[in-house]
Amino acid sequence: MSKYLKDLTERALSTFAGGVLTVFGVGAIDVLHADWVTALSVGAGAAVVSVLKSLAAKGVGDGDTAALLPVGK
Repeated sequence: MSKYLKDLTERALSTFAGGVLTVFGVGAIDVLHADWVTALSVGAGAAVVSVLKSLAAKGVGDGDTAALLPVGK
């Protein structure tokens, strides 16, 4: 897997997790009674936005990363 795809995947997964936690709220997670469909849907939507941003960044920043800004050398 290329450095770019690893970067894109890490960003998408962390954004997904952030979206899921946002639905539940920090410290208010009750996994037995959680609305998992909504939480996973929000997480997936956030991950899609992250992937789209990373794809757009490939043509702007350093082509080996999913960042918009160029990597300082």
